[in-house]
Formats: sequence, C-alpha cells, structure tokens
Amino acid sequence: GILQHPDGTVLKQLQPPPRGPREQEFYNKVYDSDCCDSILLELREYLPKYFGVWSPPTAPNDTYLKLEDVTCKFNKPCIMDVKIGQKSYDPYASAEKIQQQVSKYPLMEEIGFLVLGMRVYHISSDSYETQNQHYGRSLTKETVKDGISKFFHNGYCLRKDAIAASIQKVEKILEWFEGQKQLNFYASSLLFVYEGSCQATTMRLSDVTLAEKRGVPKGLLSGGDILEYNNNIHVINSTENGKIEASVSKGLSKFYALHKKAYSKRHHSQLSLQVENLEQDNMWKSSTCITQEHLNGNVIPQLEKVFCHMPAEIKESANVEVRMIDFAHVFPSNTKDEGYIYGLKNLITVLKNILDN
Repeated sequence: GILQHPDGTVLKQLQPPPRGPREQEFYNKVYDSDCCDSILLELREYLPKYFGVWSPPTAPNDTYLKLEDVTCKFNKPCIMDVKIGQKSYDPYASAEKIQQQVSKYPLMEEIGFLVLGMRVYHISSDSYETQNQHYGRSLTKETVKDGISKFFHNGYCLRKDAIAASIQKVEKILEWFEGQKQLNFYASSLLFVYEGSCQATTMRLSDVTLAEKRGVPKGLLSGGDILEYNNNIHVINSTENGKIEASVSKGLSKFYALHKKAYSKRHHSQLSLQVENLEQDNMWKSSTCITQEHLNGNVIPQLEKVFCHMPAEIKESANVEVRMIDFAHVFPSNTKDEGYIYGLKNLITVLKNILDN
C-alpha cells in the first residue's frame, strides 16, 4: 500500500522487477532536471510530483518511490481510482497473463476503464463510504454511469461542481494524449480527488438572505457578502481588499437537521431564499421564496439547489485534482495510445451524462 512520510509526501514501495524498475525509470525520465522534451514537460502537470527514491534506515534494501500526496490539501478528501485503457496487460504479457487480466473484467475493452475503488465522504453522517475493486468489476455497460455517480454523491445531493471540474481536467489529459506518439500506457490509472466538505466552494452573491424564525441568528447573511461554507458557515465582508470574517457555529449537516426537525414537528416556519446578482458579474441570478405549504413539508430539495447545484462559473472553481498514477507498464511507442484515448473519451462521456441527467 501507500505509506505517508512525516514530511508530507507519500511512499510507494518499488514493485519486483521488471515492474518496479520500469516505473522508477519512467519517473526519472519525466522529472529529469535536464529534460527539454515539451511532451514530457507538459506531462508533469498531470502526475504527482516525484522526489526520487527513499529507503528506511532500518531496511536500506527496501526502496520506495517518494511522491506528492495529492490529497494533502483536502479537509475531507473523496478519492476514486479508475484504471484507464482497453487493455490492462502490456504488449509483452504471456498468454496466461492476458487471460488472467481479461477474465478479471471482460468489459474492459468495450468500456475502456475500470473503477478500482472509491472513498466518499457523506456530510449527512460525517463518515466515509468505501467501495473496493469488486464493486467496480460488478459494473456493466448499463450500470457504470450510476456506479460512478455514487462517487460524486455526498449523501444529500450530487456534487455537480466536482463532476464539471473533473471533466475539465480529464479533457486536458486527453489533449495531451492526442498530441503525443512516444509513450503507451497499460494498467495505468487516474486518481480523482475532490473536497468532500463544502469548505472549498465559495459563492460570491450580491444579495443573499436566509431567514428562519427558529434557530438561525439574525444577520446571518447580508447584501454584498461572500457565502463560504464548510463545517461552519462563514460570512465575509470585503472592504478595501481586507476581510472581516464572522463564523456561525452551525455546520451544514446541523443546518439541514434543523429544518428537518422543524418540519417534522409541523412548525409553520418559513425559509426565504433570495439570490440575486448583477448581470455584468455573470453569476447566478434567481429569486426564490419557499414556504412549508409550497414544499409539502420538504425543504431539503430546495436547499440542495442552493448548496449543491451551482452555476458553471462556480463548478469550474471546485477543489478537484485528477492525476495519472501507476506506471509499471509504460512503453516507448511511435503511435498514439488509442486504447487509453478510447478509455478517456468514454469516461468523459459517462461523466457528461451524469452531469446532464
């Protein structure tokens, strides 16, 4: 598995030959300080940073690749590992190895990718849900869209902002593959990471009011504020590029729970949501007033529209990383990597279908 080094990097133990040395050689080539190949220099953008090899003092014969921890900047990282390509075996694999790999997921050639696992943070329960490779191998052509959408669901709603940002990043990787003919990748993966808590999503709204007769303090939000929400809701006023921040000690989960409780007790409270902005800001413009009668006692879907279904400008700024990993089967080539390109295109199509539907 992957180990954490005290300096904030991660350690991946070198696999037995030829896989381990091949992966080390790949990293050495891409991150060579004398590298002037524009294709490889651009590729660095899509990989974890590489810091050479490391061995523990107590076991100098054990070698580890020292890599950037892509998850370190996240508070509640949601992580998914997706193997890309139509073949998970390399050109030098034996007939036995080919049969073994094909039997693990016969649909690999048709679908072009395989979900190897995921870990998703649910804000509703403040806990993680995990799925292993058996989950991914159970997905069919008909269920793969729902299988991947599970990764972007936080227990309340679909994180469309994270999907949109992920598509954007995968498309950049696809552009790189379309423009290079010197490397082919087999059994390599994309690592998806996004912020599970809502802290990374900031909405700049010129006028937002949230008024609730029970439980919500006066002055929670006022015109011209930035609404930033994580485990707490923050209100930030901007004056002369300075920021005055006041924190409301009510997490989103508690915020939802408050309204659930209020309506379950049939209190005739009213939640007003007004969101407006100037046209020139090219931001979200809407105005909504919600009452219990309008919602038949269910305010959650309307809250989801505010907190989860954000406009494109906000989606693109979501805190998301998509990096290529696992390079034990990378080989020189003089043709485009059509199998990897096929997998990327199919994955983008699935992600777009999730977003559109």
